[in-house]
Amino acid sequence: MVLLVAVTGLIWLIDKLFWAPGRDNDAKEPVVVEYARSFFPIILLVLVIRSFIAEPFRIPSSSMVPTLHIGDFILVNKFSYGIRLPVLNTKILETGEPERGDVVVFRYPVKKNKSDPDIDYIKRVVGLPGDKVGYFNKTIYINGEPVAQEPQEKTESMINISAPGSELRSEQLGEHNHLIVVEPGVKRVEGETVVPEGHYFVMGDNRDNSNDSRYWGTVPEENLVGKAFLVWMSWDWNEGGIVWNRLGQSIE
Repeated sequence: MVLLVAVTGLIWLIDKLFWAPGRDNDAKEPVVVEYARSFFPIILLVLVIRSFIAEPFRIPSSSMVPTLHIGDFILVNKFSYGIRLPVLNTKILETGEPERGDVVVFRYPVKKNKSDPDIDYIKRVVGLPGDKVGYFNKTIYINGEPVAQEPQEKTESMINISAPGSELRSEQLGEHNHLIVVEPGVKRVEGETVVPEGHYFVMGDNRDNSNDSRYWGTVPEENLVGKAFLVWMSWDWNEGGIVWNRLGQSIE
């Protein structure tokens, strides 16, 4: 998109400075100039919105069930954790830092080669810089203190999207009270780690079906894309239709 803005803007500018002054008043401007002049402000506006205000993402996996479902289309606040230049990813303005319990989109920090494409992940912030985070027996421990959980009754929709035998629980992380899914009979990675400065420990709400910091480590601050805040569309790929009751839901 940055390239499109540059190309259309350059064509429009060259025409304004060099081609248009030598063109007869009744002469029609070239088609390429007409398209560039028409599309440049639109593409520029979209780029500004996506780079600095909000960007849409699609949820491709079940790692954040029950908070987010496969087929959800969400909006991410791009200025929650600082304003960054597109492409360069250089932060030019501090606006805030992630809080415990935030649902964040970030670029997957593990790459075999620097040339590998960026992959966007979405998880929940569990550990902040300097925290000692543990995970034992389906329970998170923050600096030695267990994060309280309460059992919840599954709705019919939850039964359809969660694994057989799994349990629905509520959990309080910071100011965020949210639901999680655990599978009591399934053994996953357990252990304890200290979150380095400038990094964040993240986990999926579908605790036994999430590829997260338990497996590949913490997320550097510079990899953060933004804070997820709204489900603006949801599509049921099995039934082939819009899930109307999820539209407009805020993400907690």
